[in-house]
Amino acid sequence: MATVINMPRLSDTMEEGVVAKWLVKKGDTISEGDILAEIETDKATMEFESFYDGVLLHVGIQEGETAPVDQLLAIIGEEGEDISGLLNGSTASASDAPKEEKAEESATPVSSESTPVPEGVEIITMPRLSDTMEEGTVATWLKKVGDTVEEGDILAEIETDKATMEFESFYNGTLLYVGIEEGQTAKVDVLLAIIGPAGTDVSGLKDGVTVANSTNSDQKSEAETKPEIKTEVAPVATTSGSRIFASPLAKKIAADKGIDLSQVKGTGENGRIVKKDVETFTPSTSTPMPTKETTSKPIVQTFTPAGEESFEEVKNSQMRKAIARSLSASKFTAPHYYLTIEVDMQNAMASRKNINELPDTKVSFNDMVVKACAMALRKHPQVNTQWTDDATKYAKHINVGVAVAVPDGLVVPVLPFADHMSLTQIGAKVKDLAVRARDKKLTPQEMSGSTFTVSNLGMFGIQEFTSIINQPNSAILSVGAIVEKPVVKDGQIVVGNTMKVTLACDHRTVDGATGAQFLQTLKQYLENPVTMLA
Repeated sequence: MATVINMPRLSDTMEEGVVAKWLVKKGDTISEGDILAEIETDKATMEFESFYDGVLLHVGIQEGETAPVDQLLAIIGEEGEDISGLLNGSTASASDAPKEEKAEESATPVSSESTPVPEGVEIITMPRLSDTMEEGTVATWLKKVGDTVEEGDILAEIETDKATMEFESFYNGTLLYVGIEEGQTAKVDVLLAIIGPAGTDVSGLKDGVTVANSTNSDQKSEAETKPEIKTEVAPVATTSGSRIFASPLAKKIAADKGIDLSQVKGTGENGRIVKKDVETFTPSTSTPMPTKETTSKPIVQTFTPAGEESFEEVKNSQMRKAIARSLSASKFTAPHYYLTIEVDMQNAMASRKNINELPDTKVSFNDMVVKACAMALRKHPQVNTQWTDDATKYAKHINVGVAVAVPDGLVVPVLPFADHMSLTQIGAKVKDLAVRARDKKLTPQEMSGSTFTVSNLGMFGIQEFTSIINQPNSAILSVGAIVEKPVVKDGQIVVGNTMKVTLACDHRTVDGATGAQFLQTLKQYLENPVTMLA
């Protein structure tokens, strides 16, 4: 049965979108995960992928055209299928598709067709805060039913598959109803809250919509019986014994930056410390900043009597779920193989030392690896490809993703056109992206569009490891630590410094010989850094 695909809501404030470019054309065979089009939102230009298999039977919005959210974008179905009924206004839609995940969606999007919305009342649904977000978890409500809400006030902190983000109100009024409690998870577009004039009866609205029994009714009872799952506005204890109220996101950022919350003035309700307070905090020069060691508490295993088996369940974050989905899909669909080569880093160490002696210059070994990869990709375009069932796509541009570990998992910010960047430009850009990744300030656009990825665990002393390919890339480079060891040079055993790098390749696009040649070129650049300055 044909499936209708509407203009998606790719940002929380998106009202309409522009089809910047169609990457498929009418009559093409589509597989789940294929990129259909590039859509320009009010915030960025994003790739929009298909969640269905079939043939592209109809294109409803041409390149360069603007259309509101939920307008017919395309129809996918079986070749030769009659879609005249859909084009003439039939109600068949994506929900008719026999997809397992669609059948499981018990929560339905908000609709005002059956119940008129009183004047001045605004229905707020779970926003799509990232391009891949399918559901969100309410980490904390910053307003409660009955509170006055003004445009720009932060309503709640919502955990997506990529970050925990503050969600602000675009309306003035009173918070009349909350549809998703703290700790609960719900699909995008499920009723989140209702704002309107104080005293307005919204029972018809909330009763007429299947709201966040988020995933099912059992989840609510589970949240009630397991308070540790619920993200409370917990007070932070200070050395003076007083209590400080701070949002979970503010506490997280403060811990990452080593900020003592007792020194931060809160601007939130009742003096509560919120995200912006921590981000704009400037420590007093008379008070030393606490170190990471003094602010971080070690995780201590709870005492368990000998011979007793026990488990503790920790709810998976949206980011962890997204990582599990994408890496499982990559590992189980792309035939991985691995190639390892050892690089003499003696010249690289000397070059880096000379570069960093320049004023206001800081280049890491990882920056040198990124630059070498970008230049090697120029000479080996087969590695800079993407696999589709019908064709291999050669990227004419080189965008290098750099894996960054964050407390909740892993993100991959992207350096666009890395082959045109100097070492110092790469160094500054990587540092900026890494800091903002840990502070959860990256935009979706900054985490998409990579054509190759670098993952480095050398700083942890790991000498050699393998990585799972970051789809839709064809390869990922795993970088180990530089090790001082005996090496043979000119027939003599001398002290040397070497580094092992491992290339994981998708055998569908990159053959073994091609991967080996790429590593040889990479080795030449790293062992002769002066060649990267040309």
